[in-house]
Amino acid sequence: MRIAFSNDHAGAPMREHLLPILKQLGHEVLDFGADGQASVDYPDYASPALRALISGQVERTILVCGSGVGMSIVANRIPGVRCALAVDVWTAEMSRRHNDTNCLALRAREQDPKVNVAIVEKWLATDFEGDRHRRRIEKIEEIAAALRKEL
Repeated sequence: MRIAFSNDHAGAPMREHLLPILKQLGHEVLDFGADGQASVDYPDYASPALRALISGQVERTILVCGSGVGMSIVANRIPGVRCALAVDVWTAEMSRRHNDTNCLALRAREQDPKVNVAIVEKWLATDFEGDRHRRRIEKIEEIAAALRKEL
């Protein structure tokens, strides 16, 4: 699978744990992340990874920042992106099974790298169940489109 990966300065140390695992699992990774821990603005680093996702250049995107919240907010502002902030394996699994997430946000602070590795492995290995969940995603898209027209 082709995956876009990005991180801000807080996510740089976690990047060193996750990129080798993604490659070991046989994924092709487009890395847009910050190299060091000098302060950067997370939206600037989320943007190219999200562009790769919505353009079809990659199938999924993984974003890492201190809490995961900032990256998930940026991602969920982009039409067609369904991003879950997962701090445990169960949430990652359910985000794929029920919500067909194509973007995963992770926290780098207060999180054991082994937990994030397990989250990523489960998220990448889990398929979307479809059926009633597809109907719900379609409703979300309809609501969003209607609100854009109203505003």
